[in-house]
Amino acid sequence: MDVIIYHNPACGTSRNTLAMIRNAGIEPAVIDYLKTPPSRSDLKKMIADAGLSVREAIREKDTPYREMGLDDPALSDDQLLDAMLTHPILINRPFVITPLGTRLSRPSERVLDILPDTHKGPFAKEDGEQVLDAEGKRLG
Repeated sequence: MDVIIYHNPACGTSRNTLAMIRNAGIEPAVIDYLKTPPSRSDLKKMIADAGLSVREAIREKDTPYREMGLDDPALSDDQLLDAMLTHPILINRPFVITPLGTRLSRPSERVLDILPDTHKGPFAKEDGEQVLDAEGKRLG
């Protein structure tokens, strides 16, 4: 299965998502989006395919969001996309694309919605929260 993750290795949610993909027996294409941001058309497609608005896909925490005035509701989607592409840290993460769909995997277990049921045993997040049981079945 071809899987792409737009990843930030410094982000715990992104690391957990990548680990869940690998727990399913899949080695994804890992794109460090801070170094290699998506094209404008790819970003627009990912956001739309994930069922999000551009505003829902923008990251506020630990970014120049407020300093840039991006909380102004009068800003258009194109203006927000321009900011995201100029400052990729504004792109929320991790976006994951599989043949089963596209998700912004926040929380990280949202990735399970678009992965095959091929998980190899239990899985716990970095903080110890158990996500999959011993048979690889989703908890909760």
